[in-house]
Amino acid sequence: MKRIGAHVSAAGGVSNAPLNAAAIGADAFAFFTKNQRQWIGKPLETHDIKAFHKACEEHQIHRDHILPHDSYLINLGHPEKAKLQKSRDAFNEEMKRCEQMELKQLNFHPGSHLQQIDEETCLQLISESINIALEQTQGVTAVIENTAGQGSNLGFRFEHLAAIMDGVKDKSRVGVCIDTCHAFAGGYDLRTTESSAAVFEEFDQVVGFEWLRGMHLNDSKKELGSRVDRHHSLGKGEIGIEAFRFILQDHRFDGIPLILETIDSEIWAEEIALLRGFENEST
Repeated sequence: MKRIGAHVSAAGGVSNAPLNAAAIGADAFAFFTKNQRQWIGKPLETHDIKAFHKACEEHQIHRDHILPHDSYLINLGHPEKAKLQKSRDAFNEEMKRCEQMELKQLNFHPGSHLQQIDEETCLQLISESINIALEQTQGVTAVIENTAGQGSNLGFRFEHLAAIMDGVKDKSRVGVCIDTCHAFAGGYDLRTTESSAAVFEEFDQVVGFEWLRGMHLNDSKKELGSRVDRHHSLGKGEIGIEAFRFILQDHRFDGIPLILETIDSEIWAEEIALLRGFENEST
């Protein structure tokens, strides 16, 4: 069974995230546990966490299907020592916030070399950063998201994800999240059922479906291989609709959070209904 939702707002308190998810008919969601534009977040209060858990239970959203995202400020492969440490400290705090909330995973963008170090060195730094966070926390899986490859961002090739994971000591607490817009911008053709099948066969060969912990379902405003991260509503961009039908009808994507980050939140409920319709076509 597919678990479908969107990256919803937690404005006014983390307990609002599951309420906002339920309002659009979601049974999965992503959110920020703190302001994503700040390095340090306001401490979580016990009553906020309890209210979050209560809202999840009332709307039957299991914690397996929640995929929080860390701050976009963090660069776990930063070439400068002081700035790398700042990112590592912030990432550790994000992991600890998930631990406090009894959430099972944290989604993050791997990092950027900023044209100052080579790719291999940057990938090794990212692995080291994950190892440090895992040593200082318990129960939270670090979920590496593929990127569009914009600027000097790494993670736009499946080989990058595999290399990072290879450097992680505790394989039980690492996984990946594939963003369809990012994959397309990174050069993976998702425009047809056949090309989508080929892309995910390559993913399985290079990374492995056993490591897939979530998906971000987004169309792309930019063309194949553009290396530009611009999301679009489903079926309105360069990818089209067939990749999303393929994903919803393939059992390898069952049971993980499938999260919309499309550009028009006003139609998220419609997009969720569209995706559920694709799933029902195969039953």
